[in-house]
Amino acid sequence: MTVMVPPEGDYVIDPSSSVVSFKTKHMFGLGGVTGKFNIRSGGITVASPVTDSRVDALADASSFATGNAKRDEKVLSGAFLDAAAYPDIAFESGRVVNAGGRWTLQGTLTARGVKAPVEFAVTESAVEGRSLKIVATAQVDRYAHGITAMKGMAGRHLQLTATIYAHR
Repeated sequence: MTVMVPPEGDYVIDPSSSVVSFKTKHMFGLGGVTGKFNIRSGGITVASPVTDSRVDALADASSFATGNAKRDEKVLSGAFLDAAAYPDIAFESGRVVNAGGRWTLQGTLTARGVKAPVEFAVTESAVEGRSLKIVATAQVDRYAHGITAMKGMAGRHLQLTATIYAHR
């Protein structure tokens, strides 16, 4: 996986091809759960210096899907995401950091109306013409967002992978 700095400019995230996937545990850590959220909108500004760049993205909370209708209904309810009251999950970058060749986006993730710091590690970037692809991963503690239902039964941490396609 190669991480390259894209050309300077403003890019609009393409919701039709971008997604946030996740992995977590359930049943006291014995089972695994995978799923996804759809990206609703967002933008990327690649600046000079690149450390002044920004990423802002909105995921559609109601698009939460694991392939298990009963589980999805529970997670979308007021016990977890409360997607009816909080339809967006937002990421706003604050800093872009390059430490030893490892690029990270440090920012704020807002879920269920609660903001908490998050750090996405950029694992891949590619440029083709006026388009770019960025893949970044993060670990999110759902308790930091006040989502504490079913302690033990539902995993506390989610491993997120954002696969973002954007165009100038």
